[in-house]
Amino acid sequence: MMRVLAFTLLALAALPTPALARKLDSTPRTVVMTAFPPEWDALVKSVDKPKSYKINGLTFLTGKMAGKPVLLMQSGVSMVNAAMNTQLVLDRFTIRRIVFSGIAGGVDPGLSIGDVIVPQDWAQYLEVSFARKTGDSWKVPEAVDAEAPANWGMMFPRGVRMGNAAEPVKRHYSFGVDPALLDLAKKVAGDVKLERCVQNESAACLPHDPKIVVGGTGVSAGVFADNAEFRDYLSSAWKARVLDMESAAVVQVAYANQVPTIVFRSLSDLAGGDAGENQMVAFMALASVNSAHVVRAFVAALPN
Repeated sequence: MMRVLAFTLLALAALPTPALARKLDSTPRTVVMTAFPPEWDALVKSVDKPKSYKINGLTFLTGKMAGKPVLLMQSGVSMVNAAMNTQLVLDRFTIRRIVFSGIAGGVDPGLSIGDVIVPQDWAQYLEVSFARKTGDSWKVPEAVDAEAPANWGMMFPRGVRMGNAAEPVKRHYSFGVDPALLDLAKKVAGDVKLERCVQNESAACLPHDPKIVVGGTGVSAGVFADNAEFRDYLSSAWKARVLDMESAAVVQVAYANQVPTIVFRSLSDLAGGDAGENQMVAFMALASVNSAHVVRAFVAALPN
């Protein structure tokens, strides 16, 4: 009986676990990550000689884009999906860097729908403490760090404590993208023409020529934000220029794994700052295409 038990335990130990599973592809690649189908659709035809892999219901498409080895994928919408599937692709493939392409809501009043922004850092604005109301003030359950952004009502930002193999654990209120990739984005930005309309789409055309902006802060949370007052708060307290539902999670996982990462986001709406209704549905195809234009040019400019 003991021999059978020992053999069974050895056999179980030999089974691959998700973290130790073998690599499905040995070629070092750039992950071109999207969140959902419109963003994927804007890029999938740019992958030459595609080969498809299926894991956990996701499709991972390897091939070449602009002559460079890439892997195109969808992270899934929102923070947990984005974090989980970023780690999954790093575990199962050989990855040089991550390049995210997608749509977002604009926070900076100087940005318009169709613009593409490439932030230098990303923050999770709902990493907060919910304070207790005491009279006319708030009692926070833990000390508020001097570096923390200002609160919004009962929500007091607390950041997240973590490190990686090169840096000790500390409290982070944001995580930076890779500086070298950001510099390359600045060089590429001036050479890309963005669209005012998308051919063969019923979405409305833009009344202005969209632009590319590099720098500033992006913020993310598992929230479809469409509130003008909260948008103003994110602009003033976090100095945010754009918001979405995945990027900060991707950048945090990349930091933990020391993988260079950069994010390109095109505005589909103004997160509550629109004069009328939210315009994400009308302009998500156009925004996806504009982000894809910049990402293709960026991948073409990569050294490998």
